[in-house]
This record gives sequence, structure tokens and C-alpha cells, in this order.
Amino acid sequence: MSDKDTGQHPDEPHQSGLARRLNWLRAGVLGANDGIISVAAVLVGVAGTGTGTASILASGIAALVGGALSMAVGEYVSVSSQSDSEKALIAKERQELATLPSEELDELTALYEAQGISHATARQVAVELTAKDALRAHLSAELGIDLDDIVSPWHAAGASALAFLIGGLLPFIVTLAVPAPWKIPVTFAAVLAALALTGTISARVGGSSKRLGTLRVVLGGAIALAATFAIGALLGTTGVA
Repeated sequence: MSDKDTGQHPDEPHQSGLARRLNWLRAGVLGANDGIISVAAVLVGVAGTGTGTASILASGIAALVGGALSMAVGEYVSVSSQSDSEKALIAKERQELATLPSEELDELTALYEAQGISHATARQVAVELTAKDALRAHLSAELGIDLDDIVSPWHAAGASALAFLIGGLLPFIVTLAVPAPWKIPVTFAAVLAALALTGTISARVGGSSKRLGTLRVVLGGAIALAATFAIGALLGTTGVA
């Protein structure tokens, strides 16, 4: 069936489960960006002190593991809070439908009337949707909750940790593989290129400005790398490292 037949514009996201997919995208992009920037910042900072490969390797592994676990825990807590709130609202709505069906039908009718629909039409729509799936109808109209879009905290945590590891592996491998004279500039270039790619992908899928989205990510990464390298070089010069 074509987009014309369904009445949907090809550039508009009408598919079901949109919120879930966007949440996965958000967690994935943020995790990859954090992995790229965080691990690269640690590696560049340590390399800036002039220490050997062993120290850089240890620092990189610590940054990868610690960062991935931190992202997973943070995402799990965040999504768990959201999920718990949604589940509590769903339980409350289910109880109200069981104990006060007439009042809930009137409430649903009023919600549709508030959108500019006539009372007769709003009542008919409310009755038909209630007969089909009362809970789903009320959750959508009253609370903006879609039962298909309830996100799993474990899935979000796993996706975030995996994305961090994938993003962080790039600067980790580059920093260790490139000889000392070129280690810092090549890592800088690889990281900024990777950030430009993730920024472009994020902006494209989200429908925002590619140039602005990419510029924000690349500029932020460049500032982070420059700052950590400067601190590392300063500590190496003063003999603190």
C-alpha cells in the first residue's frame, strides 16, 4: 500500500512505536558521542603528559569500562523512573475504568469535544474506541501514553553501554596504533570526523538542521580534547604526572 493510499506523507513518522525507536536513537547517539569524546579526552590528556604506551592503555581501558557502566546505570535509572511513572498511571487508569466506566466515558467524550469535535461525534468516537480498547483510548487521549511505546530500562541501559563502547573504541584504537609523533593530531582528526558523522546521522533522523547539529557536536568535542590535552601537557611539564 502506497503512502498516498494510507494518507501519510513519506517524510512524516507515522509508524507505531515511534517513541521507543526515538528513545533508542537518543540513547545510541548520546552513548556513541560520550564514548568518543570521553575516552578520547582521557587518552589525549594522558598522552599529553608524555607518559608511555602502558599508561595510555590502562587509562583507555578504565575510561571505556567505567564510562560504559556509568552510561548504563544512568540510562537505567532515568528510564526506570519514567517507566515506573507510566506504569502507575496505567494502573490508576485501569482501576478507574473498572470502577467508574460511565464517568470515564463522559471524560473521554469531553476530551474529544475540547479538540473541536461536536458532542454527538465525540460521543460516538468515545463509545467506539471504548468498545475496541478502553484503556488504550484513555491513555492516549488523557495522558499521551502509548502502550506500544513503554521503554524497557534494561534495553535502554544495554543500548547506551554498547553505543559508548563502540564510540570509545575508535579513539582507543587510533591512539594506540598511531606512532608517538602523530598520535595526538591523528586522534584529534579521527575523533572530530567521527563526531561529524554521528552529528549528521542524529540530525538527519531527527529531522533537524544537519549543519547546526554537526557543528554543535564537533565544536564541543574539539573544546573537550583541547582542554584535556592542555591540562595533560601542563602536568607533564610541571612534573606532576
